[in-house]
Amino acid sequence: MGKKFKAAKSKIDVEKRYSLEEASDLLCQLAFANFDESVELSARLGVNPRHADQMIRSSISLPHGTGKTIRVAVFARGDRAEQAKQAGADIVGAEDLVERIQKENFLDFDSAIATPDMMGLVGRLGRVLGPRNLMPNPKVGTVTMDVVKAVTELKAGRIEFRTEKTGIIHAGVGKVSFGKEKLNDNLRAFCVNLVRLKPSTAKGKYFKSVTVSTTMGPGIKLDVNEIAGLE
Repeated sequence: MGKKFKAAKSKIDVEKRYSLEEASDLLCQLAFANFDESVELSARLGVNPRHADQMIRSSISLPHGTGKTIRVAVFARGDRAEQAKQAGADIVGAEDLVERIQKENFLDFDSAIATPDMMGLVGRLGRVLGPRNLMPNPKVGTVTMDVVKAVTELKAGRIEFRTEKTGIIHAGVGKVSFGKEKLNDNLRAFCVNLVRLKPSTAKGKYFKSVTVSTTMGPGIKLDVNEIAGLE
C-alpha cells in the first residue's frame, strides 16, 4: 500500500458502519488520485443467483448520471436506424455491424441496443457479447422498438447491473467531482432500487454487506440496516 492509500485508510473507522450521507462526505475527503476518481458500490446480497427467480438483473437512470462518456451501439434497420443516429448513437448497423464484430472483433462500445426483429441476427454474437455484458436484453430495456428513449437514457447515465455467481453486485455510481450531495443522491437512488428488486423467494438477510470506494481508495462499509429500510 502506498503512503496516500494508508493515510486515507487511517481516516476510516473499520468498526463503524457509515450512513449514506456520512460515506458520501468521506469519499470526497479521501480521494487522493491526480484524476477524477469514479465511485463504485459493491453489495453482497442474500440471494442464490443459481436460481433463476433470485437472479437480479436490471438497470437504473441515476439522478446525476455516472460522469462517464458512454459509447452506444444500435442494431437496427430503416427508420429505427435513422432514429438511433439522430438520438446520438455512436455506432448503428445491421448485418454489417454483426459481420464487423465477428470478423474484426470490433467491440468499441460500452452498451448495445437492438430492435426485436434484429435479435435473431444479434443472437449469433452471444459468445462474444455475453461475457462482456454487452448483449441486448429486454429485462434492462436494451431490446426495444423505442431506440430513441434507450439511446437517450444510456447516454444520460443509465447503468445496467446484475448479480454475479457469488451474489455480489458491482456498480459505478458517479465521480468524486460530483460532491457529497450528488453522490448521496446517486447512492440512495441505487440502494432504493436494490431494495425494490428483492426477490420474494430470497430468505434471510437480504443485504449482507455494502461497501463504497473511489477508484484508488479504501472501502467504506455502509450501514445495511439503513439501506434495508429505504423506500
